Amino acid sequence: MGNRAVITTRKRDLGVYLHWNGGRDSVGAFLEYCELRGFRSPDNDSYGWARLCQVVANFMGAEGLSVGISRYLGDARMDPGDNGVYVIEGWRIAERLRTEYGPGWEPIGMRDVRPEEEQRAHDRAEMLRAIDASQPKDQRLGAYLDAEEVPVAEVVPGDEVFVRRVDGRFEAYPVVGVGYEGRLVNGCDVGLVPYVAMYGEDDAGWSGNINNYLRTQTVRRARR
Repeated sequence: MGNRAVITTRKRDLGVYLHWNGGRDSVGAFLEYCELRGFRSPDNDSYGWARLCQVVANFMGAEGLSVGISRYLGDARMDPGDNGVYVIEGWRIAERLRTEYGPGWEPIGMRDVRPEEEQRAHDRAEMLRAIDASQPKDQRLGAYLDAEEVPVAEVVPGDEVFVRRVDGRFEAYPVVGVGYEGRLVNGCDVGLVPYVAMYGEDDAGWSGNINNYLRTQTVRRARR
């Protein structure tokens, strides 16, 4: 018994086996969680595979046969049944495959998984929180998962927003100002761009450090 799946990339060099939580609702949440943590993806390098296995194994717990990794031996040989094979690009599901059977239930090749066959029992937000709760305390996203994503243009001083630190972790910081029109910091135009109290000790220090400015299109803001 199980709810099995295998995750691979377009390269099809390695595969991660899941004995449980192999449905699209779970696998999609594992991938999104890794993306939110800022991890490099498995099609980038071996560290991506390691981080994916780390996150999933923390969620699965100590039972030693729930997660495995091996060389990829071809779609037909790697299909474990249940949910089949996930082919990912970055942290997105790019392709879904499962074994096609003939009239006598003999394997005759691979086929795409149809949308109506996908498992969608778990709410994505709840699944992300469950994954986060299973990680070591100092690595959790915590309140970041409950924050609302808003355009940076809507952020004003007094808001609290989540910013990724140089160590990769998200932390909440207060918005303390907005760059005046025409302002340049490190050669970058930060006019009308909000900045947070992260690096520096006072407003002069905060506004003078380019790393404090919110230079993405959107940001996660703590709910008011």
